[in-house]
Amino acid sequence: MTQETEASPNRPRKDRSPEPPARVRFAPSPTGYLHLGGLRTALFDWLWARHTGGQFILRVEDTDRRRYVPGSLEDAMQGLKWLGLEWDEGPDIGGPYGPYVQSQRRAIYQEYAEKLIQLGYAYRCYCTPERLEQVREEQRRRGEKPGYDRHCRTLSPEERARLEAEGLPSVVRFAVPLEGSTTFHDLLRGPITVQNRELQDMVLLKSDGLPTYHLAVVVDDHLMKITHVLRGQEWLATAPLHQLIYQAFGWEPPVFVHLPVILDPSGKGKMSKRKKVVDGKEYPTLVRDFIQAGYLPEAMFNYLATLGWSYAAEQEIFTREEAIQRFDLRDINPSPAAMNYEKLEWMNGVYIRELSPQELKERLIPYLSRDLGIDEETLRQDPRLDKLVPLIQERIKRLSEAGQWIDWAFVEAEAITYTDPKLLLGRKLDAAQSLAVLQAGLAILERIEPFEHQAIQDAFRAKAEEMGIKAGSFFGPFRGAITGKKVSPPLFESMEALGREEVVKRVRRAIAFLEEQLQAASEQA
Repeated sequence: MTQETEASPNRPRKDRSPEPPARVRFAPSPTGYLHLGGLRTALFDWLWARHTGGQFILRVEDTDRRRYVPGSLEDAMQGLKWLGLEWDEGPDIGGPYGPYVQSQRRAIYQEYAEKLIQLGYAYRCYCTPERLEQVREEQRRRGEKPGYDRHCRTLSPEERARLEAEGLPSVVRFAVPLEGSTTFHDLLRGPITVQNRELQDMVLLKSDGLPTYHLAVVVDDHLMKITHVLRGQEWLATAPLHQLIYQAFGWEPPVFVHLPVILDPSGKGKMSKRKKVVDGKEYPTLVRDFIQAGYLPEAMFNYLATLGWSYAAEQEIFTREEAIQRFDLRDINPSPAAMNYEKLEWMNGVYIRELSPQELKERLIPYLSRDLGIDEETLRQDPRLDKLVPLIQERIKRLSEAGQWIDWAFVEAEAITYTDPKLLLGRKLDAAQSLAVLQAGLAILERIEPFEHQAIQDAFRAKAEEMGIKAGSFFGPFRGAITGKKVSPPLFESMEALGREEVVKRVRRAIAFLEEQLQAASEQA
């Protein structure tokens, strides 16, 4: 395959005339769960449809029954809805060009395969799998590229009639021209030419009557009046075949846009469909895993749009409406883009901080319910959550991180364990000094009114000054006593959220623990 000319540079935006309404389709195959690369393709499809005032169509390419994965279609649809990519036509809502599931269009493909045979552009092949493998093995021994030897292409009418009478199963193959070349045009790369001798007589219709991708995609895109086809650059190799099929039918092909692959963070290879480990940390690649990890759809929308397309050199954060207004297929960069998890997490944090506390609470509830083992409605009614959410809003980058920040607030005092005595020691304070701090603070906590964070903090600071201890050293033992952690949300706001009774109970337990530690040390001495 050779590229005749370099793709022309993007024309200045001011020179571009308004585009007519586009009809684009996203066509997942239910052979696996939705990958981030597939979601980006759907996003670019959707943006172009909305930018031009056209239609975004969902079509299901389910003719590969051997690789069918139960639940994968539902997974793809949920992923699209999660990102807000609602479709205008599809298997669930119908439309004027249905059905939108390929396995329900079997008769259509059979009709068009027969037309190609009648026109002389296709033929029936009766070769058995055993013969095909034997041919490939012989080609490999000769150092040739394995492929079909076109044995059935030159069968006489009498031979075909005999094979048909014997009831042999057959497939339909496309009769690629044996000479010359084929040129197709890619919007990002310009005209690309391939010599016809490099192409295979690919199967169009399988022996079970279902089409291969090559026939179905051309027939469906034509009948559904698709104007632009966005797909991964791995389909560049078969684009000439599709061009030939369009020519055989006498149809005008759509605009092809072969999108660059998404590379892994190293930039050295294509992003895997399995979870990616970077510096010992596991990162998702499937959309369902990004959702489980707590990424916001707004952030993912924003980030994915920047993988191969740029809103503006000086602006990384933009709204859905801004992206629709500015998006142009001609601005897509044909070079691969590397996945940057750090940037995605940063962007996710930006969007989390832009939520109102109430909206963030609602977004967090499913994750907290999962991680804390508390049903969603119970969490929704718990007043502690209303006070804790604003405390962690600046601290989390993903929704799934919330549990580790506030799990201590939703367990009984007895569940807080002090396996390491250092957790209860203030900075530069020994166990006896820290015990005195806890006892002094307990006296304050038992009687202070109102039990609010500012009042508690003021009283603690005054007591620390009275005892000649730095405020930070005085506060430290209480963080460990109340949360069982070295790092937690702001201490006094956490106390207020937890409430006097629970705070006092936990401080008393910490005091008892330190007393036991000191007693044991005394006995050993």
